[in-house]
Amino acid sequence: MNEKSIVIGGDHAGFAYKSRIIQFLEEMGYTVEDVGTHSADSVDYPDFAHPLARWIEAGKSPLGITLCGSGNGIAIAANKHTGIRAALCWTEELAALARKHNNANVLSIPARFVTPQLALRMVKIFLETEFEGGRHARRVDKIPV
Repeated sequence: MNEKSIVIGGDHAGFAYKSRIIQFLEEMGYTVEDVGTHSADSVDYPDFAHPLARWIEAGKSPLGITLCGSGNGIAIAANKHTGIRAALCWTEELAALARKHNNANVLSIPARFVTPQLALRMVKIFLETEFEGGRHARRVDKIPV
């Protein structure tokens, strides 16, 4: 698996941010797999959450980014997959804690509630923050049912 590989997907509400985030990721040296949507036409977020989650489950990328209006729906759908830990974040601190304490492997961005600049800062922090392990690993290990 290429550690500098990432998968991104979202619905129509996240579409406007997605191209900016992809460009930002490519500037950071990432290879980006875009599972859609590819327009601002109304679509259903599970149609993009599931391919993104399957991409990570298959080991093609270690991390992903989802976007929808609230960030909730797409995160809920992605989290139905074994091994996916999608974290809804709307601040830089939450993006850092999602990685540090929860070993989140998907950042879910609420496009209607954050600015494009904040979204990019959260992406950078999410990618640059390492999981602390220790007591947090014990907790993360208890997540699967």
